[in-house]
Amino acid sequence: MTDEHERAVQAAIDGEMRLLDPEVRASPPRVRELLDPEFTEFGASGRRWDAESILTVTSGGSVCPESPVAVSEMSAAVLAPGVVHLTYRATDQGRRTWRSSLWRLTDTGWRMYFHQGTPISGTPEPPRGER
Repeated sequence: MTDEHERAVQAAIDGEMRLLDPEVRASPPRVRELLDPEFTEFGASGRRWDAESILTVTSGGSVCPESPVAVSEMSAAVLAPGVVHLTYRATDQGRRTWRSSLWRLTDTGWRMYFHQGTPISGTPEPPRGER
């Protein structure tokens, strides 16, 4: 991986982790800094979200500061210059999801352009190679 790719990946991971921080999530101006104006999310609930609807929910007290989101299995790929794809497993108040985010570099920095959460079933995943 080139230094430029490494910096892009690190910027996307840093942004993702900031968005998962309960203090950041509770602050609409801080969330707005990280979401692209064209942001779209397909939530684990099946609902489609845009930046404004996400801001309404996160600023409405839905974030539990005592129970931050736990992240594991983070992986990243640079899809094109200025575009990074992240995937990871998240556990939020007992709810487990696979998450996928696209980050793009804008004039104002790295911003999340797209996000999707998919619930993980209660059945353990088979070991790699046995799928």
